[in-house]
Amino acid sequence: MNRLFFEDFQQGPLGRFGPRRVTAEEIREFAAEFDPQPMHLDEAAASRSLLKGLAGSGWHLCSIIMRMMFDGFIGRTASLGSPGVNELRWLAPFRPGDDIMLDVEVTEARVSRSRPTTGIVMFRMVASNASGQALCELTSPIIVERRGEAATDRTG
Repeated sequence: MNRLFFEDFQQGPLGRFGPRRVTAEEIREFAAEFDPQPMHLDEAAASRSLLKGLAGSGWHLCSIIMRMMFDGFIGRTASLGSPGVNELRWLAPFRPGDDIMLDVEVTEARVSRSRPTTGIVMFRMVASNASGQALCELTSPIIVERRGEAATDRTG
């Protein structure tokens, strides 16, 4: 497997990752430990909620997205981590039986001014279900090592 460096990330679509099927049991297990609100735990309570049925926690979806990112490209990227998430929006609930897909786009890639041996790659990600409904979108930068000789070029 080839390792990905800063120079490998060009502006534009990076890829589509998934599907990742989500079960009702998984939704309830995550919620019980991390987000124990009734709409994530109990079918009857969820049907009376604004979500109108059992739905996964947005934080659960973020965890799924992170795993999909890792399996799709981060796991083979010379990543040095991320300074955070710039924007995160939950657009629609995800449900038991949903097959989650993740579309990833590089919106910007620039050499770091303070650390020219690294670059900052900005990603826009959209998670959707099998019917194409967008569930979540987020933008986040990742700090990535530059490749070989380019990393020693201090002029950027």
